[in-house]
Amino acid sequence: MHDGIVYQSERFKKDLASKDKSGYKIVKPGQLVVGFPIDEGVLYIQRYAESGIMSPAYTVWDVDYTYLDKDYFELALHGPRSMKYYASKLRGSTARRRSLPTPTFLALSLLLPPLDVQRRIADTLDKVTELITLRKTQLKKLDELVKARFVEMFGDPEHNEKGWDIKKLEKLCVVGSSKRIYQNEQSVSGVPFLRISNLVNLIDTGIKESDLYIPRELFLKLKEQGLVPTVGDILITARGTLGKCYIVKVDDEFYFQDGMISWLSKLDKVVNAVYLTHLLSQSGFRKQIDSLQAGSTVAYLSLAQTKKLDIMLPPLDLQKQFVSFVSSVEEAKSPIQQSLDALETLKKSLMQEYFG
Repeated sequence: MHDGIVYQSERFKKDLASKDKSGYKIVKPGQLVVGFPIDEGVLYIQRYAESGIMSPAYTVWDVDYTYLDKDYFELALHGPRSMKYYASKLRGSTARRRSLPTPTFLALSLLLPPLDVQRRIADTLDKVTELITLRKTQLKKLDELVKARFVEMFGDPEHNEKGWDIKKLEKLCVVGSSKRIYQNEQSVSGVPFLRISNLVNLIDTGIKESDLYIPRELFLKLKEQGLVPTVGDILITARGTLGKCYIVKVDDEFYFQDGMISWLSKLDKVVNAVYLTHLLSQSGFRKQIDSLQAGSTVAYLSLAQTKKLDIMLPPLDLQKQFVSFVSSVEEAKSPIQQSLDALETLKKSLMQEYFG
């Protein structure tokens, strides 16, 4: 969806392809591959110098580049007008599996300026994309610095070589989830209702987006009943991408999907919320989460499993020293993030100008 066509080995640690690959499609350099969901931009050009194979679920197209720049073409297929076209023409009832009939896809019209103009547009957007990638790399390096500092201060959570106390998570907080919200209780406006994809996006980008809501009256009623997270509570992704954490902030106002997102509240004073979220992100701790998934076809962290997680507990003053370090790094990240936001806004504006 974001990186285009990549080698399987670059994305996954194991071979996900079928043992019998005789039905797989050969994809040659320069061919266009259309996947699903197409309305999320899953269509890219094969840019490797060699041919490869791909699941037969995807469609593969030859492209005539006589009057078409390859980079411009790929950008145009992801432009605002094209994305709206896909969304309006999808067929099928299964979410994220809906498809675009071939004649409908081929009926898509694209703006086609002269080749030199196409190349200039692609070059301009490429420079902006390079800067965006640079900012993201800077942010990633700072995140890696925090992880390294964690291990330096506390050791590897997998082995706990420093001999810190260990307690089950259920002994340190209340582990629960939200009240189930049925479809007939949802609304088109009101308080945002976050599904797991929305929460992951909020954690990764800081942007709160949702196309589902619940009535404000229902939200206030849930709040009165103590069924709404408060400042300092932690939300944890529990399906698909496991163990990603979000600490509820002062100005947050949303509700969330039960079963898919776990809710930690009433944290014991011996554990700091920031320390706890960073502990859960450590690779050594991730092995503990992964071990709970043995034999499972869908990554899922139940409330019962979450409660039994072993939490390493260094002294609180040491946790607070780490939190102070995290705060300093966040300050350093702030101007970089602002620059990234501005660049992404610029890219959206240019995409609208060229392909809207």
